[in-house]
Amino acid sequence: MLSALAEGSVLTATVLVRDVQPLVDCGRRPAKAVPGETFEVTATVFAEAGTAVGADVVLRGPDGRAGPWTPMRELSPGTDRWSAEVTPDAEGRWTYRVEAWTDPVTDWRRAAEVKVPAGIDSGLMLEEGALLYGRAALGVPPGAERRVLLAAAEALQDEERTPAERLGAALTPEVTAVLARYPLRERITRSPALPLLVERERALYGSWYEFFPRSEGAVVEPGRPPVSGTFATAAERLPAIAAMGFDVVYLPPVHPIGTTHRKGPDNSLTPGPHDVGVPWAIGSPEGGHDAIHPDLGTLDDFDAFVARARELGLEIALDFALQCSPDHPWVEKHPEWFTHRADGTIAYAENPPKKYQDVYPIAFDRDLPGIVAETVCLLRHWMAHGVRIFRVDNPHTKPVAFWDAVLADINGTDPDVVFLAEAFTRPPVMRALAQAGFQQSYTYFTWRETKRELTEYLTELSTETAAFLRPNFFVNTPDILPGHLQEGGRPAFEARAVLAATLAPSWGVYAGFELCENTAVRSGSEEYLHSEKYELRPRDWESAGREGRTIAPLITRLNEIRRAHPALRFLRNLRFHEADNDAVLVYSKREGDDTVLVVVNLDPHHTQEATVSLDMRHLGLAPDATVPVRDELTGETYHWGRSAYVRLEPGRAPAHVLAVGDRPHH
Repeated sequence: MLSALAEGSVLTATVLVRDVQPLVDCGRRPAKAVPGETFEVTATVFAEAGTAVGADVVLRGPDGRAGPWTPMRELSPGTDRWSAEVTPDAEGRWTYRVEAWTDPVTDWRRAAEVKVPAGIDSGLMLEEGALLYGRAALGVPPGAERRVLLAAAEALQDEERTPAERLGAALTPEVTAVLARYPLRERITRSPALPLLVERERALYGSWYEFFPRSEGAVVEPGRPPVSGTFATAAERLPAIAAMGFDVVYLPPVHPIGTTHRKGPDNSLTPGPHDVGVPWAIGSPEGGHDAIHPDLGTLDDFDAFVARARELGLEIALDFALQCSPDHPWVEKHPEWFTHRADGTIAYAENPPKKYQDVYPIAFDRDLPGIVAETVCLLRHWMAHGVRIFRVDNPHTKPVAFWDAVLADINGTDPDVVFLAEAFTRPPVMRALAQAGFQQSYTYFTWRETKRELTEYLTELSTETAAFLRPNFFVNTPDILPGHLQEGGRPAFEARAVLAATLAPSWGVYAGFELCENTAVRSGSEEYLHSEKYELRPRDWESAGREGRTIAPLITRLNEIRRAHPALRFLRNLRFHEADNDAVLVYSKREGDDTVLVVVNLDPHHTQEATVSLDMRHLGLAPDATVPVRDELTGETYHWGRSAYVRLEPGRAPAHVLAVGDRPHH
């Protein structure tokens, strides 16, 4: 025991470092960032008897080298809570730790400023200060800054000066600045190193567009069997998607679809002979998860589609749904992977009140190692064909331990592969999946409508969980036509696009959003009438554009704004401001000299007016400043101070997206 105490520096140190944040899963999981993303590290730092302390955050990069050392500051005097912002600059596995120490120079300065003017032990105090300054100078590289401290030490010993003059020479701003850069550190305490995973930018930032390849180029005529689109016809849609400024094209499953219990239009259980089925009912005699639906083409056609997307600056995200139709080859090859009921039948999938009679879920507890191996094999198959992003269907219905194993295997060799969790489930489960390695997650944004709901939820996402859960704000999905879009019409679509594109670094739309498709199968349902999940839905994009039945120009402009403004590429920089109208939401993002301020009318039915009260500190402005703000949607410029009046009319001006200050515009 005595030996352990002698060797344990933390036990004998004067300085204590506690509660370092961010701390993910008690330090067992890494905090996450992307290159250039700034995040805050905080810790409780204190010493006995009010001794002065200092602290740094120390990053250690993937190359093993320590640095930079970032000075921390106490957030509020007397709280012992210290903070610093750090910015990793390269991908890879990093660590961060807090180093804290006693600061004898600061202790001396505090005492000397009281005792010397009062004539208490002045000579002794000044001599002790000279010794401390001399020691501090040894830690400063040779040059002008070292000479500043040495000169201060000499002045403290110069008995030809008055005590006040000697002290004053040691307290100049120049001396203080050098000591801030090179403090005299004693009794150093180091916190444990915590893991930090820095991934590529697409893990945090991007604009996603989802569409069904089989609908693009499809032919649907009354009285004739429908003709599916192909990868070749779907590729003709890619230039328009790229022109709208999207980065990622997300495809629902492209595999063979089963016929047993196939669903018909609008989820009916009585399909016709030519009904195409649901892409998520994967598997038929033509193959399973590693095969291409023959109506779409061949694997070579898929490769050509991926290559065309790459030419246009688009990445392909592929849906990865670990489930099977009753006709999937696994049903015969691996019957042990499925749950059998008492009568010998396999239980189909359910998500009450929804029933998926055409889908068998996998029983992961029957052969977890075998299912992990098969999953990794499938993912690597598609990775070999150019897919580096996977949208994972319902990951919360699979064990977290399963994803631990799969994601560690894939990202261990291919850290650029991004996984998006489609996990609409309980918050603790969503957090656990993010901690297990999913780079992004769907969120509850779709159902957050009011000012209070949005403010509370986005505050949680941008602070409490931002170290490990990265949101992707899809405004709609093939499964989700939210009520506000059904009721609010085009103004609701416009406002939700502005919110999603500017609140979150990643956002997405499902095809048809730009046409403001909002007819539900029935009142109270979030299912689309004639849902594309069950049938081909070719759209006349050209006519919609000619006739002005599209908000594609707004979406294009939003994506242009996102690319022009670095502030919109991040999440943790989100700050909310006040407005005296609950239908008006105000928030900002700031990165370096780039500041974007957004004001949105949340009411799609009525014009709303408000007085906006800005927190100027969060905008990097003086309290009484007046600055130009340029609306990036309209090109108009205003001059705003701490308070400003806004009037937002649905259908004409759903929002202001304001570039603050004189930063050059793109």
